[in-house]
Amino acid sequence: MDSLIQLSDFIGGIVWGPPFLILLVGTGLYLTIRLGFFQFTHLGHAWKHTFGGMFSKDKEKEEEGGAITSFQSVSSAMAATIGVGNIAGVATAIYLGGPGAVFWMWLSALVGMATKFGEASLGVKFRNTNPDGTYSGGVMQYIENGLGANWKWLAVLYAIFAGLAALGIGNMVQSNTVATAMVEFGIAPWVSGIVIVVLVGLVTLGGIERIAQTAEKIVPTMAVIYIVGSLIILILNIAAIPAALRDIFYYAFNPYAAGAGGAGVAVASTIRFGIARGVFSNEAGLGGASIVHAQAKNSPSRQGMWGIWEVFIDTIVVCSMTALVILTTGALGTGETGADLTTAAFNKGLPGPGGYIILISIVFFAYTTMLTWCFYGEKSWEYIFGSKVVLPYRVMFLAFLFVGAIGGLEVIWGVADTLNGLMIAPNLIAMILLAGVLAKEKNDYMDTYNLKKDK
Repeated sequence: MDSLIQLSDFIGGIVWGPPFLILLVGTGLYLTIRLGFFQFTHLGHAWKHTFGGMFSKDKEKEEEGGAITSFQSVSSAMAATIGVGNIAGVATAIYLGGPGAVFWMWLSALVGMATKFGEASLGVKFRNTNPDGTYSGGVMQYIENGLGANWKWLAVLYAIFAGLAALGIGNMVQSNTVATAMVEFGIAPWVSGIVIVVLVGLVTLGGIERIAQTAEKIVPTMAVIYIVGSLIILILNIAAIPAALRDIFYYAFNPYAAGAGGAGVAVASTIRFGIARGVFSNEAGLGGASIVHAQAKNSPSRQGMWGIWEVFIDTIVVCSMTALVILTTGALGTGETGADLTTAAFNKGLPGPGGYIILISIVFFAYTTMLTWCFYGEKSWEYIFGSKVVLPYRVMFLAFLFVGAIGGLEVIWGVADTLNGLMIAPNLIAMILLAGVLAKEKNDYMDTYNLKKDK
């Protein structure tokens, strides 16, 4: 076990080192510039044609193929993003990197909105229609179909890493967090593990349609409950918000007093954990969401706009609320970390129901995350091994859920971070090389939209 931790830490230190973080944020910044700062200048347009359009009488028709609706696709994608990362991931970032880590989460999200727009758009643009009428799309397809057959090796590399990463970020981390939370109620981890396996298996064995149908019901409901609970606590502690915001900005560039090591090490850790946990939460750069966005009945750029709001809601809204609740309630001084820290903050801010809000959120957020990541993993390995691997992968995924439930948190988080880093690199390379295609797709969409609007 010690050898596994050391190996994971060694590889993780490389993939989450300064060059990688520059590549990650730099790619988002590059795409932001190539797209003309689209996620900022057209944020209202993106809202109108995504979530806002759901409340409009004149709803856009979705006739471009696909297996599920745009809302189902974004619900499934957000099932993978709004989860343990918003609860335990944010808390871990603050505990290990100080309040300043939140600033770097925000920064990675702001440019990550352009990255996620690209992933969703390219996922739809370069998807394949299979002989049985189903769809296959995602990083693998936009590498091979967009860059050409000579780049298939990069697609295969991504597929390998994504299939493995699904067993960490979308599997063991989730089941471990749920099992740990249930221990407080006297439920042994192995019992939680069995229940998780059964409940996840009932849905994932039914494919993307059943996953999407489940996600579109659970995700919006739980997000609203969590946000309302957070808002109540922040209103009760409104006087402490200015100081919390001041700490976030100050400690983003200065060593945190509770941190270890010299100034350079402390600030570097703040940046690393902020960006790493930000990516863990909104998954901009991982490319996994492109796999489910590719299933949507939508055009490339219109689907890409769902990606913009996916990141915004996940990190700028939900993660920020978690961070501010922790900082305004003084829970950071309890010495807790992970989900326990967020639970302590909600208990301090809203004695009684606060802890139950976190428990319910953990269970349902983690559950939907596991569903979507199973689909990510199986589609990734299906690209390499064909459809015959789908059922065995689902069975393996269920087995790892049980392993995660009874495993150690330190090992699981470390391995998950490392695998995330490995799968990001191939995707970022493809995003940079396809930036011109993406910009043209966006410009063509806006030209068509403006012509229709002028008529």
